[in-house]
Amino acid sequence: MTSDTITSSTAVAPAQQSLAPSRAARELGLKRGEFELAVMLGRVRTVGEAVGGQRRVTQEEIDRVRGSEGFPEALRESVRAVGTTEGAALMEITTTRFTRLARAGVLTPVKFYLNRYRAVVWLYLAEELRQFAGTEENARLLTGRTPEPMRARLAEGQDLRARNWRGRHTGFLLRQCEDPWERAAVMASQLDPVQIAEIVRDPYERAYVNRLKPVPRKQSAPDSPAALIVERITTADDPDEIRWLRSSLLIGLIQARGQRPAPRPAPRPVAQAANRRQASATRQHGKVAEAAQSAEGVTTVPDEPRGLRKWLRRRRA
Repeated sequence: MTSDTITSSTAVAPAQQSLAPSRAARELGLKRGEFELAVMLGRVRTVGEAVGGQRRVTQEEIDRVRGSEGFPEALRESVRAVGTTEGAALMEITTTRFTRLARAGVLTPVKFYLNRYRAVVWLYLAEELRQFAGTEENARLLTGRTPEPMRARLAEGQDLRARNWRGRHTGFLLRQCEDPWERAAVMASQLDPVQIAEIVRDPYERAYVNRLKPVPRKQSAPDSPAALIVERITTADDPDEIRWLRSSLLIGLIQARGQRPAPRPAPRPVAQAANRRQASATRQHGKVAEAAQSAEGVTTVPDEPRGLRKWLRRRRA
């Protein structure tokens, strides 16, 4: 269940004015998190200037959004994200049932954060929750007994919130990509380094893919307990999910190589290397010739006595 809108993106025309995300958010009256969701859901379109570069928003797009019906209230409401308590209230169900539906994969989170106790807080689009609750086919999940198959999976510990979030986030990142190497990097960003090394064996390709990986929003210092929790959430752990990512990465690499090779150090020109070897050989040959001439035509003169021996020699004379 998702209401994502496909985001169209093109390169920025030279004469087209564009704004950085922070400035665009202020122009639209959105907080940073609201703006990120607006871009993710396609409410605000972005453009890219270079592979791996920061995406921007054109002034034309700003004007389009500001001229839309109900701005700015309608835009803010379309990106409003709520937690479990508020989401359950919107759907008129208990928080326990809401959590069970989310763990079973019926409700898909749109983002998450860690609270001060380092607990994961999942957020859901209020708009999607209202739509789900208003659909007649979903009424049996909101009242009465949970269906037996779902209840059995939950009893076994099923929790699809992280996986569903990763799938949604991957889709968003792929829609932003305009380059095959960037798409391959998106797939790699959800795999651990060992699996990336197994698939991307060329070290230069692997370095390029790692450089193009989407930069996650930092919430804490690297290797801290909070950072490790975020890493666990953002790294695929389901066997089916991992197989899909690995195969997608492999296909993405083939497509990327077909368009252009990954950058690598320029090879040393053959002619220059040959010239350097020839010059070195010439210098060595010259030294050998000089040594031969010296051995044939020069008589070695012993060193002149020094110190006391020199003085005695003068006395005898």
